[in-house]
Amino acid sequence: MEDELDPVIHAASRLRIMTALAAIGKDSSLSFAKLSELLGMTPGNLSVHLTKLEKAGYVAIEKTFEGRKPATFVAMTVQGQEAFDRYLAALRKLLGPVGKG
Repeated sequence: MEDELDPVIHAASRLRIMTALAAIGKDSSLSFAKLSELLGMTPGNLSVHLTKLEKAGYVAIEKTFEGRKPATFVAMTVQGQEAFDRYLAALRKLLGPVGKG
């Protein structure tokens, strides 16, 4: 249903990841290391949550090299942006009555 909060995004760590990726804008990515540092998440924990988001089609993970060092970059997909927008709309609708009265 449109008014339900997406359970893939709703987990606190995944919501933080999606929010960080949304903040950098379309067609942008963050390195795995920078995302880990920014969110204060261990690489193992971040990896688990990114895998769930990737399986849902919400993020794209690109493994590459910077010089001789492996590097991983994460970006929100179009599907992920649409899901995040729906999540925010559902959250706003849910919270709308709060404070009115």
